[in-house]
Amino acid sequence: MEVEFDVKITPGVLYDYMLYHTYTSASGLIGAVTGALLVVAFFMGSGVLCLIAGIVILAYLPWTLFVKSRQQYLANSAFKESLHYRLTEEGMEVSQKGEAQSQKWEEMHKAVSTPRSLIIYTSPVNASIFPRKDLGEKAPLVIEIISTHMSPKKVKIRG
Repeated sequence: MEVEFDVKITPGVLYDYMLYHTYTSASGLIGAVTGALLVVAFFMGSGVLCLIAGIVILAYLPWTLFVKSRQQYLANSAFKESLHYRLTEEGMEVSQKGEAQSQKWEEMHKAVSTPRSLIIYTSPVNASIFPRKDLGEKAPLVIEIISTHMSPKKVKIRG
């Protein structure tokens, strides 16, 4: 079983990935909970300062990730052109402009999904992002290949 497809990384795709990556980490969750608790504290009778602090904390992270996704897109020339992926029995190969890199399935760290993308972490902090809009009708096959070749403990993909 094998599938090939092209993906285009846009600022929106990067933002979706950054939101997922941040809010599934301890620091992202702590920030969100802290902001929410400050807003709740305001409604329970604490001063307006709690409301302001809560809103600032809740808005700060998404805003900075939005700005960072734009900056990263503009700074990385690899995002200017499509990336070609090939998923095979052995692993995943990505190529662009005649250069190719491959990685075996057993070396992958995890595979997850967001409503907009499938994400394969190739290391704890690096990932290949497959926007669902680019996968189109190949999305179920891509999910099947990933699920077949990676340990079930590493795959958290919702169709």
